[in-house]
Amino acid sequence: MAIDDDSTPQGNAAYARLLAELREGRLNPGDRLRETDLADRLGVSRTPVREAIRQLEADGIVTHVPRQGASIRTLDYAEVMELYEMRAVLEGTAARLAARAASDIELEELYDMNRQLAALGNVPEAFVLNRQLHAALLDAAKNRFLTRSIHSLQKAMMILGPTTLTQPDRAERAVEEHRAVLDAIRARNGEEAEAAMRAHIEAAQRVRVRALRTRAEPAASFDGDLL
Repeated sequence: MAIDDDSTPQGNAAYARLLAELREGRLNPGDRLRETDLADRLGVSRTPVREAIRQLEADGIVTHVPRQGASIRTLDYAEVMELYEMRAVLEGTAARLAARAASDIELEELYDMNRQLAALGNVPEAFVLNRQLHAALLDAAKNRFLTRSIHSLQKAMMILGPTTLTQPDRAERAVEEHRAVLDAIRARNGEEAEAAMRAHIEAAQRVRVRALRTRAEPAASFDGDLL
C-alpha cells in the first residue's frame, strides 16, 4: 500500500490502520488528524504517523486546513456523484472483461462468495465479504491498468465511510444484483455483464443519495461509502 519510497514499515502500518478506521466509520470527513493523538492511539512515534498522513494526502483523502492542520476531506454532492459515476464505468468495464477472461474456477468462486453473502445477511462479516467479491471479480478481469484505476478510486471512496449494505434490505438486493452480473459473465455476454454491474453500482448510488438527503447536516457536506 505504500506510495512513498521513503516510507517505513511503521509508517505503512499506520497508514493501513487509518485506512481501516476510515472504512469502518471511526474516522469521518472533517475529523482532524493530530499527530500526537494518533501516535498515542496507534502506539507509535510521531514520525510514522506523519508518513501515514502524507500518504493519505497523496491519495486525496486528507487535506490541510489553514490554522487547523490535517483533516479528512469532506466531499460535496457533486463529488459524491462523480465518484459513483466513475465507479460504474470502471467496475462495469471489469465485468465486461471478466465475461471474456474469467476461468470456470474463478466464476464458481464468485458464485460461492455470493451464496455466503446471502447467508450472512446484514452483518459486518458480510461487508468484508462483499469487498472481497468485488476484488475477486476485478482479478477475473485480468487487466492490471484497470485494477490500478479501481484501487485509486476505492481509496477516494473511503471518505464516504461505511458501506451502503448497512441500509435496510440493501444486502439482500445486492446479492440479487451480483447474481445478475455473474449469470451474464457465465453466459460470456460482456455487454450484459457490464450493464448489470452498472445497474448494481447505480442502485448503491441511489441508496447513498437517499441517506445523504435525510441527514441533518448542511447540504454541502456529505459522508458515507462503498457499497
